[in-house]
Amino acid sequence: MRTPLIALGLMLATSTTALAGPIESACNASARSKGDRAMCACIQQAADRSLDRAEQRRAARFFAEPDQAQQVRMSKSASDNEFWARYRAFGDMAEAFCAR
Repeated sequence: MRTPLIALGLMLATSTTALAGPIESACNASARSKGDRAMCACIQQAADRSLDRAEQRRAARFFAEPDQAQQVRMSKSASDNEFWARYRAFGDMAEAFCAR
């Protein structure tokens, strides 16, 4: 009887990981998150409300390479400036939405 329960637990753990969005995955992999999966999931929810999937993938790279964020912020490109405005709005939403 224990074997099916163990298999079910493994399936649920795997499916939860597979459903994580790009921001949540990057957050969980980050040394700064300190293993706070609930916080990373909350940040992903804010991302789902304010960034499309391509923007989420782009923003997720900032967790591993923070210098990229600075490059985008300082860019003179109109598309980078538009993305940065949406990214800032996402950050503000995540801060308000996920405050503890």
